[in-house]
Amino acid sequence: MNNPTPTIYRTEGENTVYANSDGVVVPVVTRKGEEDTNTAQSGDCIRVSGVSIQHTPATKLWFGQVSNTPGYRSLPHHHGEAETGGYVLRGHGRIYFGENYEQFLDMTAGDWVFVPPFMPHVEANMSITEDLVWLTARTPENIVVNLEEVADETLEGYRRA
Repeated sequence: MNNPTPTIYRTEGENTVYANSDGVVVPVVTRKGEEDTNTAQSGDCIRVSGVSIQHTPATKLWFGQVSNTPGYRSLPHHHGEAETGGYVLRGHGRIYFGENYEQFLDMTAGDWVFVPPFMPHVEANMSITEDLVWLTARTPENIVVNLEEVADETLEGYRRA
């Protein structure tokens, strides 16, 4: 008979800062409809927080859903010191960056993106009929610094619905 190796869980490290009101450290579930929507927005780019300091014990992570309705985009912005990662759930997005936002990368469902700290960019939904929806993780927090607006015409290939 084969003896399976027992699972050993890491138990070292201090995590009591995450304890609930009973003093017990447990996972926290944010239920559908209980997400934080009081997030820093930029134009037509809507952020909904699922894991953040606003409603969980998290202190070094922001994780949420970002969406743009058809043909809409964010204001130019950056995320301060935060590193940002995203995963496209559905739609066709474009991230504009560089001088005068002349450079861009397209993203579709299943694509991942990393945005370095302090990098000015514009997030656009390139479809005029379908939503763009993605998951975003940011550390340390949901920092959004809106910048001066740019005309739609300066963003190659972009058009509003």
